[in-house]
Amino acid sequence: MKVLYAIQATGNGHVSRANEIIPILEKKCELDILLSGTQADVGLNHLIKYNRKGLSFIFGKKGGVDLYKTVKQMQSKKFLSEIKNLPVEEYDLVINDFEPISAWACKIKNVLCISMSHQFGVMHKNAPKPVKTDLFSIMVLKYYAPCKTGVGFHFKNYGENIFTPVIKNEIRNALTKNLGHYTVYLPAYEDKKLIEFFSAFKNKQWQIFSKHTKKTYKTYNCWIRPVSTADFTESFTTCEGIVCGAGFETPAEAIQMGKKLLVIPMKHQYEQHCNAAAAQELGIAVIKSLKTKHQHKVENWLNDMQALQINFPDETEKIIDFVLAQALSKKISKPLTKALPVPDTLVARWV
Repeated sequence: MKVLYAIQATGNGHVSRANEIIPILEKKCELDILLSGTQADVGLNHLIKYNRKGLSFIFGKKGGVDLYKTVKQMQSKKFLSEIKNLPVEEYDLVINDFEPISAWACKIKNVLCISMSHQFGVMHKNAPKPVKTDLFSIMVLKYYAPCKTGVGFHFKNYGENIFTPVIKNEIRNALTKNLGHYTVYLPAYEDKKLIEFFSAFKNKQWQIFSKHTKKTYKTYNCWIRPVSTADFTESFTTCEGIVCGAGFETPAEAIQMGKKLLVIPMKHQYEQHCNAAAAQELGIAVIKSLKTKHQHKVENWLNDMQALQINFPDETEKIIDFVLAQALSKKISKPLTKALPVPDTLVARWV
């Protein structure tokens, strides 16, 4: 079976998960890889056939997505050209991790596309949702990389085809210690705000990983470091606790290692607010922002809350076998219909 594995590179989680999935896929099928997006700090340790700009959410410096920069870099003509020129019809299956170019190309050209992503799990009807809904963000989750079928990843098995997280072997096999410091990774905040907030807890040492610096420096009890996979892993595996956004992979890894965890969902990111709701159900501490009024909650977390540990089973190969079998059954039982009629003249006007 010839398979295209399409990965979104906004944030590090998709790429980290892909590094665990790709070696297994390579043993089971003829595999090509597509990577799109511009915000990942983690490298993909495999040959990439298609490297595309795609659509990325640009992190700001005040705790959320920078909507202006995000919209500005969404060059619609280039994006539509990337969709048109991606040869998904050459593949028996496209496995999609919230990657928009391949998802839309498959939709237009009627090629089999199966989601294998955390976002598919978040959208499950039984998965926790925040009290406040955001219709625009829900529509983004639904239509950013549309796939009708798939498997999802979440903190719990909330329903059929929902699996627990893929934990990278580096974390699963890590020798963890507690050296007393706290690790911070909040890429949507500027250094000044992070130092201002965390330096208030004077009896704690904070190792802050920042997307906004290229050099290491120390201010008060805050050690600011540029993002590096090796340095972050060393800090993460030896910390007492971690403060991070309400993404998926980093909180899941913290739970796997039994580290104290505090999450702060990113503004304008509905998926993170869904994750925060799920985290709260597990008993994990959540605050809305780095405003001074939330410092007492951090103090309570530092002094009173205990770490949660869940040993997530290693089901990666089982999940991949399930997806490949699902694809084979669909191709046998339901031949593909004609592709959606998109005239070349219309596409030419777009691009």
